Amino acid sequence: MVKPESVHAPSFAALVQAFFAEHLQQQRAMSPRTIAAYRDAFVLFLDFAQARLHKQPTAIRLEEITPALILAFLDHLERERGNTVRSRNARLAALRAFLKFAGRRDVSALHAVEKSLGVPMKRFERPMLGFLSREEMLAIISEPSDSWTSQRDHLLLRMLYNTGARVSEIIGVTLADVVLDGAACVHLHGKGRKQRAVPLWRSTVRQIRAWLRPNPQLQPTSALLPNRDGQAMTRPAPQLFITGSWA
Repeated sequence: MVKPESVHAPSFAALVQAFFAEHLQQQRAMSPRTIAAYRDAFVLFLDFAQARLHKQPTAIRLEEITPALILAFLDHLERERGNTVRSRNARLAALRAFLKFAGRRDVSALHAVEKSLGVPMKRFERPMLGFLSREEMLAIISEPSDSWTSQRDHLLLRMLYNTGARVSEIIGVTLADVVLDGAACVHLHGKGRKQRAVPLWRSTVRQIRAWLRPNPQLQPTSALLPNRDGQAMTRPAPQLFITGSWA
């Protein structure tokens, strides 16, 4: 009589690898930004779990990802890292997505996964957003200085004002995304790979043309508003400038 082969449950490390390499990229086709956000959440969680469980991430078992561990991690994010509730919930969403995936791959851990999935999102009040008057906004985006950085940053502000887009959307705009002739518009790439075309004001078109004249090196695939190295800006850079402009 032939003995049935024993089926070994996948290791935690194998599950994490399959989650990122197969599930998120191939099966769900998630955007690089979403995958990067999930990756950052896991880096933080694995560092915390290693310190709390006193073992390397490769030695962690799925059953050890308990509600108590997750809640302690979330508390660590808020109290020690100063994360907002919104950021805390985003990290939890990444963990929950992994646990749902892992539960389907390792049915022997379904009960433990079910308990961990019971950790709730945290409610929070959404503050009412303030706004600037038209006169205040025009004062901020008034004539820039002659420096290259000032010209770029003021065009960034004008495009934000014109389009109502997120900072991440504007710094992701390439030269090919901008249409200046005819019905002038900019093609924006938002969250979840959603795309939309937003009309550009004549004043914005004039400022873009003025920006392109001294920057002939920009190619269709180049960032419209690059850093000094010619690469797309990272989000903290314009946020610091915008905060300073509002002050």
